[in-house]
Amino acid sequence: MPTQQEKTIALVSYLTFIGLIIAYFMNKDVRSAYATYHIKTMFGLVILLFISVVTQAEIHLLAGEVILLISFILWAIALFHAMQGKKVVFPYFSEKFQEWFTFLD
Repeated sequence: MPTQQEKTIALVSYLTFIGLIIAYFMNKDVRSAYATYHIKTMFGLVILLFISVVTQAEIHLLAGEVILLISFILWAIALFHAMQGKKVVFPYFSEKFQEWFTFLD
């Protein structure tokens, strides 16, 4: 079970991109695996959001909207799990986010 400080860091990471940066620096002192997991997940969701914006503008409006909706739903689920003190597991995405974003450790 994560400590209250770890839960706080995880929750802050889901509060916009600025919250992600704040959580990253808060976690530098604590070095919590739980908080790092949520920081990596949110970083992946921010990249997915960026992809949706680029897709809307450059490729196809509807495709971008679908990606935006998916990223919003995943964000809401991840935030809910962080409030409960759990690690959220999205098929494919969670594993890849943890693998790709090792520089956030």
